[in-house]
Amino acid sequence: MTAVREAIVLPIVFLTATLLAGVQPGAPASLTAPSPFSLLLATMLLAALVRSGALDPSRLLGSARPALANANGIAVLATFFIAAAQVFSMLTPRTGLPLFFVDVFLLALLLNTLVALPDRVRLLRSLAVILGSAFLVTFVLLAGLSDPSGSRVSRILVALFDAATFGTMTQQPSHPAAPYLAFAATALFLVGVAMLPKRGSVFDVQRSGSGSVFDVRAVPGTLNPANPEPNPEPCEPREPREPRGD
Repeated sequence: MTAVREAIVLPIVFLTATLLAGVQPGAPASLTAPSPFSLLLATMLLAALVRSGALDPSRLLGSARPALANANGIAVLATFFIAAAQVFSMLTPRTGLPLFFVDVFLLALLLNTLVALPDRVRLLRSLAVILGSAFLVTFVLLAGLSDPSGSRVSRILVALFDAATFGTMTQQPSHPAAPYLAFAATALFLVGVAMLPKRGSVFDVQRSGSGSVFDVRAVPGTLNPANPEPNPEPCEPREPREPRGD
C-alpha cells in the first residue's frame, strides 16, 4: 500500500462515508451519533476483517515503522471504525420491531462470518450482501410501508401486523434524499474496506520503494529465517567410472 493511500485516500474515504451516513436531511439535528449497538457491530466487523486477512494491522502499526507512519495507521483504523459504526447505525430502523429484527439479523450474520473464517474475497462479498440486504429492508421495504400515500392494502396489512404482534412496523417518513445518501455512504464504505491493506502470503513478491524483495526460503544456498542453517546446494551427478580390466 502506498503512502498516499494510507495517509490521504483511506481517511478521506472513511470520513466521507461517515458524514454521508450521519447526515439527516430535513431533521433538526443535521448529524446523528452512532448507536451503542452499532459500535458492537463495528468491533465484530473489525475482528472478522483481521481474522480473514482482509486487514493486516501489522502493515499499519509496528515498531519498525516511523512515528508518522504509525500515526497514519492509527488514523486509518480510527476512521474505519467510526465509518463502520455510522453505516450500521444508518442501515438500522429507528423504532419498533424492525429495529429488533434488523439488529438480530446483522448480529447473526456478522457472528456467522466471524466464526466461519472466510478468505478475503468471500468476506468482502458477504459484507456487500449484508449491507445491501439491510439497505433494502430499511430504505425500500419499510419506507414503502411507512409511506402515507401508499395503497390501502399496504396500510391494512401494516395495521393487522401491528395488532397481531403488539408492535409497530411503520417508521417516520424519511426525506426523499435519504436513500441516495445511504446508498452513496454504503458504496463508499465498501470501496474503502476493499482498499485496506491485506495480509500477504510468505511466498508472494513484496514490492517496496527500493525494489523487489523475494522470499529466500525457496532459494538454495540462502538463509532461512526459521532455520539459520543454509539450505544445501543441489547435488551434481557424478561421472560414471570406467570399468577396470581383469
